[in-house]
Order: sequence, then C-alpha cells, then structure tokens
Amino acid sequence: MPQLQSAFGVFALLAIGWALGENRRAVSLRQAVIGLAVTLLTAVVLIKLPPVARAFGVINDAVGAISSATRAGTSFVFGYLGGGALPFELKAPGADFILAFQALPVVLIMSVLTTLLFYWRILPPVVRGMAWLLERTLGVGGAVGLSTAANIFLGMVEAPLFIRPYLGKLSRAELFLVMTGGMAGIAGTVLVLYATLLAPLIPDAAAHFVIASVLGAPAAILISLIMVPEVSDLRTGAALADPEVHASSTMDAIVKGTTAGLELLLNIVAMLIVLVALVYLANAMLGLLPDVGGAAISLQRLLGYIMAPVCWLMGLPWQQAITAGSLMGTKTVLNELIAYVDLSNLGANAFDPRSRLIMLYAMCGFANFGSLGIMIGGLGTMAPERRDEINSLGLKSIVSGTLTTCLMGAIVGVLT
Repeated sequence: MPQLQSAFGVFALLAIGWALGENRRAVSLRQAVIGLAVTLLTAVVLIKLPPVARAFGVINDAVGAISSATRAGTSFVFGYLGGGALPFELKAPGADFILAFQALPVVLIMSVLTTLLFYWRILPPVVRGMAWLLERTLGVGGAVGLSTAANIFLGMVEAPLFIRPYLGKLSRAELFLVMTGGMAGIAGTVLVLYATLLAPLIPDAAAHFVIASVLGAPAAILISLIMVPEVSDLRTGAALADPEVHASSTMDAIVKGTTAGLELLLNIVAMLIVLVALVYLANAMLGLLPDVGGAAISLQRLLGYIMAPVCWLMGLPWQQAITAGSLMGTKTVLNELIAYVDLSNLGANAFDPRSRLIMLYAMCGFANFGSLGIMIGGLGTMAPERRDEINSLGLKSIVSGTLTTCLMGAIVGVLT
C-alpha cells in the first residue's frame, strides 16, 4: 500500500538524518520519539481538521500587512521599481518583480519592529513563555523556539531578527536549529504566490501551504536535534536573562533598527549575487562534459538522480519518482518558486493527485543555495562572533531543511 511505503519512508528519512549527524551517540531517543509524536499529532490535527489550519490565516494576514507596508515605502522611494504603478504596459508577467527593491526591504521593517518590541519589553516575556512550553516538551530553549515558530510566517532572516539579542548566546545545536527552521519553511509573503500557481492542480492549495508552514516547525526541531544533538547545558531557556536594550527612546530604537537592518540587507544582497553566480559557473563547467540522455549535465540533474529514491520513500511510485527528483533538484539548486512553476506546467499525467500533494509539501522550504547565501549573510551580520560556526553549518542546514520537508511529504503520504 502507498501509505505503508510512506510510513517506511518516515523512519528511513529519520535514519538518513541520523546517519548524516555529527554526534550520533549523543542523540536523545526520548527527544526523537516525542518530536516525531508531536509532528504526527500536528499533521493529523491540521490535515483532518481544516478549520484549525484556516485559523492561522489571521496571522498570515498580519504578515501580509507588514509586506504591504514595506511595499508602500519602496514604491514611494523607488517608484515602479519598488512595486509602484508601471508607466508602461507589462508584456511579460512577473517581469515587474525586482527582488532587491520589492521583497528584500522587508528586512528593514522587521529589524525596526523587533528593535521596538525589545525596547518596549514585549518580546522578552514571549521568549520566556516559549521556553517554558518547549523545555517541558521537546527540551528546546525558548529563544530558538520563538525563532522556529516565527518561521511559520516569516523568512529565514526575518524570523531570527526576533531573537537577535540572543543569537550570540545560542549553543551550536540551537544555532543549527534556527538555521534548519529557516531552510524548512517559506515566508508568508510568498505563500499566496505559490498557492495561486498550484490552485488549478491541487484543491485547497492555500490551506495546504499554511499547514506545511505550521508542520515545518516541529519537523525542523526533530530533524535538527537528530543531526546536531544538544550536548551543552547552556541552552537559552526560561531562566535566560533579558538582553540589554541599547536604545534611549522609541525614536532611537527606530534609528538603530534601521541602521542594523541596512547592514543586514546589503550583506544579503551581496551573498545572494555571489552564490547564484557560483552555481551558474559550476553548471557551465559541468556543461563541458558530454551530454547524458540528450541533455547537458547540471547540478539540478545530478541532484535529481540523488533525490529520486528519496521521492520514492515519500510514497511516490517509482515511475513518478524520477520526475519528482528532477523537481527537487531544481528546488535545491535554484529555488522552490521555479520548481513550483515547473510542477504547474507538467502534464496532468505526470503525477496522480496524491503525488502532487506530497510534492507540494516536499518542496515547501527555502533549502537551496541562494537561500544559503541569504542566511549566511543575515545571521553572520546579526551574530558576527558566530560567523565561522554559521559558515560551517551552512551546507548541513540545506540537507536538514530538505530532509524536514521530505519528512512532511512522507507524513502527508501516510495520511492520504
């Protein structure tokens, strides 16, 4: 039965994560069992009780309001480059979207908001509350729990901004958990775009994207604790002292938040340019090799062959797993947007409805090389004293983020 295939895949994916871990003997079986139980329970509640998932739409609306506010600022400063009205007729759909001027500036707004929330002493009690809850269930510190929860609706840099004062104090395992949470989710700002792409193929696509975002939080904690288990007692728990607020007034907090956000934004743009260029150069060098199967060799194709067995583990028939592996390769080397576009353009016979639903969840994450540049640039700026450790965990976080979304796909396969 396909459900049994997916159930086998759940444990196989966890075993892969354990095999790729850096301290296998330190993995807590109790934590892993509780983490899997919480993930499965969350999936059952959200998938079998759709009204629960729809309730998260209220929070997603708040994220949309922040995005709209950012767009108001960028369009005022940059005009149509920043999302304002076009002074000409648009001939190619999507050609008016400029990442650096329309999407990335949300980092500035989030930096200011988090600085204000810390100055007003609103966020520290939230961190302590998350600590109390997560330490008693999964043994996870409150700061990383808050960041992981924020990843449900925010991106890999915006969410850690909530705990920026705590980043320098995180243990190695906690730092990896923050990175895995970023790689295993998507921002609420792109959720509507992806749901629009897949709406003709998958009923209630928007609800499934919301479910995937929520499910990614416990799944990311599970995978990260298996791959980089906690060996330190210095977790950012409930007893963590509140960080000092280096602002003298609300206006001073706004100025300092803007300055810090600007440095962060510039680092993200620079790393994104460099890593995308390096991937292009790698594909250019691979293109010098003889064609295989009538097409040039690329990083996407190589990863596609590697990911085909993983797609089978999620519950796809083998004849569909090869095509699915190619999509996963595109998602990892380029990004999930291009992979979702490719999925939407496939013929109706490429996947059955169950396989399409599994792939929706499996690709619902930022785990790709471009995102790695954003994360390294962002976290390295927020916690410069941990830059070497962030760099060393970078590629591992792509693997953990991919395993997390694949685990979600396998769990959905069990339930459908």
